[in-house]
Amino acid sequence: MQVFKEAYGTISKFLTYSFSELSLGEVEKFISKLVSAYYDSRKILVLGAGRSGLVGRAFAMRLSHLGFNVYVFGETINPPLNPGDMLIAISGSGRTKLVVTAAEAAKSLGAVVVSITTYPDSPLGSISDITVRVPGRTKVSGEDDYNVRQLKGLYEPLAPLGTLFEVTTLVMLDSVTAELMARLGKTEEDLKLRHANIE
Repeated sequence: MQVFKEAYGTISKFLTYSFSELSLGEVEKFISKLVSAYYDSRKILVLGAGRSGLVGRAFAMRLSHLGFNVYVFGETINPPLNPGDMLIAISGSGRTKLVVTAAEAAKSLGAVVVSITTYPDSPLGSISDITVRVPGRTKVSGEDDYNVRQLKGLYEPLAPLGTLFEVTTLVMLDSVTAELMARLGKTEEDLKLRHANIE
């Protein structure tokens, strides 16, 4: 259980560290755009590949509970995007081909592209209208990243591949959900009314 305890501690410490690395200005732009989309009845499409996609699905579920007109990319029931609708694209590296290609298509249709990534200068970040930088190690790391991680005491086997990005993004988006509840005047009871009742 020693590795379990070390991994738990490593991930917890990184979450605390990550808050200091977030730009609250970027998060505010994202939340303000979501509030506008809510009141304007704009469609929101959430996109991510692999585990980032699972984080996106969790956020889409909460947006649905809040009453947003939200969909998950790749599902069979997806309406067309129109100018002013929103695509939320999640990719730690900002280079995942599926995500970048879909974001480019959404942008060409006039949708607002929001990226959540560790690398704002990536292909995804460069085409986004709003970028929220979330720190975290992604699957592909260079030597310099390795040295920085060692200096911070973050050892790869304790948080393999994109774990730090994915966990941090999940917490950030759940925090966005809490802020949206406050701004939209929603309670937990309101969310329960929209929660699945066949499960």
